[in-house]
Amino acid sequence: MIIILFGPPGSGKGTQAQRLINDLNLTHLSTGDMLREAVRNETELGKKAKTFMDSGDLVPDALMIDMISEKISSETPAGGFILDGFPRNLAQAEKLDEIFAEKRRDVDRALLLDVPDEELVKRLSGRFYCPKCNSGYNYPLSLPKTEGVCDNDGDKILRRPDDEEDVVRNRLKIYHSQTSPLKDYYQKKGKLTAIDANTGPDAVTALIKKALAPFSKQAEKA
Repeated sequence: MIIILFGPPGSGKGTQAQRLINDLNLTHLSTGDMLREAVRNETELGKKAKTFMDSGDLVPDALMIDMISEKISSETPAGGFILDGFPRNLAQAEKLDEIFAEKRRDVDRALLLDVPDEELVKRLSGRFYCPKCNSGYNYPLSLPKTEGVCDNDGDKILRRPDDEEDVVRNRLKIYHSQTSPLKDYYQKKGKLTAIDANTGPDAVTALIKKALAPFSKQAEKA
């Protein structure tokens, strides 16, 4: 089974993907994680991508396509993939179809996580992390015991540059102009399911599992 999980930044794609990969035996391909790892390791891709990421702009198609194509080619899991953060525009979606067609496979379902913009600004600008142990915190839902300090190692917690409010609003603007058209693309293919993600994570997971139930049964029979 091949699932695409898309939606605006802060809609909970990473959280939901982590909940689904074990249940459905899928390999999680998160372009966000891949890019952040490349930046940390100061790879050639990371150096090129950092400038775009810090300003909230999308990383150019050519870089993203090369990265995801290499990953798909190097990993051929029996269960399939869940793609989180790719495709982000129509050109990427069309290229992804070509990549899978070469392997005689196809996207089964595209899940759109819907959340109002103002809620997303609150979510993202309230996110912090520990640079040492990578623990995450969220104001006001998940606070450290001591304000501004990681519970695990006492390091100062930070906000990622792309979670600053002005950057978040720019990311949302780009999302609506470039990524939203994917809704029409997958709807015309009869592959789209819109999920109300402006609720708690458990409720969102339940909606996703309900949407994927027919495809899970097909995979079991295959």
